[in-house]
Amino acid sequence: MSEARNLLPERKRRPQPLGADVAYTADQIQVLEGREHVRRRPSMYIGSTTTTGLHHLVYEVVDNAVDEALAGYATEIMVTLFADGSVQVEDNGRGIPVDMHKKEGLSALELVLTRLNAGGKFGGGGYKVSSGLHGVGVSAVNFLSEKLEVWVHLGGKVYNMEFERGVPKGSVKAVGKTDHTGTVVRFWPDPQIFPDTKFDREVIQRRLREMAYLNKRLEIALADENVGFTNTFYFEGGIVSFVRALNRDKAVINPHPFYVDREVEGTQVEIALQYNDTFVENVLAFANTIHTIEGGSHLTGFRSALTNVLNRYARKAGILKEQDPNLSGEDVREGLTAVISVKVLDPQFEGQTKGKLGNAEVQGHVSIALTEGMTQYLEENPGDGRRIVEKSLTAARAREAARKARDLVQRKSLLESSTLPGKLADCSERDPAHCELYIVEGDSAGGTAKGGRDRRTQAILPLRGKILNVEKARLDKVLTSDEIRNLITAMGAGVGDNFNIEKMRYHRVITMTDADVDGSHIRTLLLTFFYRYFPQVIEKGYLYMAQPPLFKVFKGKQIIWCHSEGDRDKAVRQLGKNAESARMKGLGEMNAEELWQTTMNPATRVLLQVNVEDAAAVNDTFEKLMGPDVEPRKKFIQAHAKSVRNLDI
Repeated sequence: MSEARNLLPERKRRPQPLGADVAYTADQIQVLEGREHVRRRPSMYIGSTTTTGLHHLVYEVVDNAVDEALAGYATEIMVTLFADGSVQVEDNGRGIPVDMHKKEGLSALELVLTRLNAGGKFGGGGYKVSSGLHGVGVSAVNFLSEKLEVWVHLGGKVYNMEFERGVPKGSVKAVGKTDHTGTVVRFWPDPQIFPDTKFDREVIQRRLREMAYLNKRLEIALADENVGFTNTFYFEGGIVSFVRALNRDKAVINPHPFYVDREVEGTQVEIALQYNDTFVENVLAFANTIHTIEGGSHLTGFRSALTNVLNRYARKAGILKEQDPNLSGEDVREGLTAVISVKVLDPQFEGQTKGKLGNAEVQGHVSIALTEGMTQYLEENPGDGRRIVEKSLTAARAREAARKARDLVQRKSLLESSTLPGKLADCSERDPAHCELYIVEGDSAGGTAKGGRDRRTQAILPLRGKILNVEKARLDKVLTSDEIRNLITAMGAGVGDNFNIEKMRYHRVITMTDADVDGSHIRTLLLTFFYRYFPQVIEKGYLYMAQPPLFKVFKGKQIIWCHSEGDRDKAVRQLGKNAESARMKGLGEMNAEELWQTTMNPATRVLLQVNVEDAAAVNDTFEKLMGPDVEPRKKFIQAHAKSVRNLDI
């Protein structure tokens, strides 16, 4: 039996909140089933068996600890990465019950760890709100771990249980005494399930920081035994601190962020917002601490209420005259940074990964909380209110200037392929699910791609030069770019508030650029464009990056194309004496057949799907790399200079 690292008891402990002595017993545990199904179909429970799914294991255990904090019973969580590849999560909550479950005849601890959906989150009275992945929680982690151990501090005793791939090695037993309560879970991911079992500290750290923002006054610490690293997150300001962090290095419109925290018919609503002088909307929505990347009822309620409140205030203050049209949703969200966090008693999430909140009643709850809170804020801070409205009015004027251009693009995108951009070589297939659009750097490479493609399913759109940096421009300026208008028209789904993902003409949009500095810049410009104006394309999983080979290894007529230095070295050894290699910099170095075989043939190509797991981190990166301020970009480059690979100069 491994020894638990009881880190929390050795540190200065925060007192448990009132109510920490409320009974949490086996009767509050309810049961559903499925160990073998989890091991056979792990992606159904954690999304994938890639590093994304691997890290989800950590989040599931952390979510259990956070649930104790949400219920008012925990104040500290400690996550430790050990040198043997295991992870430990410790909290100072009530401790998982160890008494016998009357119906099942097993200890509650064993039920929680060996039965899917067994826990205090299914009407048993253990929790009001919770965050875990549809309740599969720690049992799924247990089933997907080579080994898992748990220690429970409860009733003056320490209890222990051990598992191998979800199977108990024995019953729960008392192994010591304790003067506090809480749960310690340590697990070793199963290499039979995960090709790569190495955890990324930075990825985990971002999630823990986010959780600390969303749960003010909850202390979450991270330690990495491999490098002697420790970091602690604790935010008195909660999501207000989150908004300030998102707006760092920006000029803000209202120096004092708006904040409201209200309970409406059982739903806890927290909202913080602050405007900056950029053109970008950055709104992050959470439900029970889960980032709902596709939004949902809470985001809908927020947007409609914000628009209504600012229009009423603008007219009452005389900023909007009687004959003036109302500000639109687009207008009032330009330069907006906001965090919306709701805690819902019975959340209804759409999709396995909880991408969208479906509770219709939450829309009204958020609307009430924001309307009441924002109205009071504007009355008490008239200077901030006027600056916010004036920024929205400036956005409205720019929107009107963009209307004709947007309408033109919209009309073109809805017409038949005969009026599509002249540069577009379209495919013959009409089912979007089977269609691909390659966005290719340069007319030359575009011509090669047109010659090598599968004309039935693959469309080619060449781009001339670098597209406009949309991070520095409003939509009216963006739509003056011929290249961007061609791209929008080719996709066929509109733009702005008129965008409709269901009208996308291609369900794979693939960027294909050279493997040099210019190609990387163009790729980043395109990613910025999609992230800012077409986030739904990313959320739906429609955006990809082609990976042309980096090296050509050849000997006589024998050629091996390689995507990494390691592959290159292996190919050189394979071809033997006199084998040569060359660094590929441009797509134009390949003929049509070579481009097809290496980069476009579905059977042999390498595509990277673009996804956003941490919206706050991605937003911050785009602003640093592509925004107007030089100093943040300089700091970013200095901080990451040592990790640069394949730098062309």
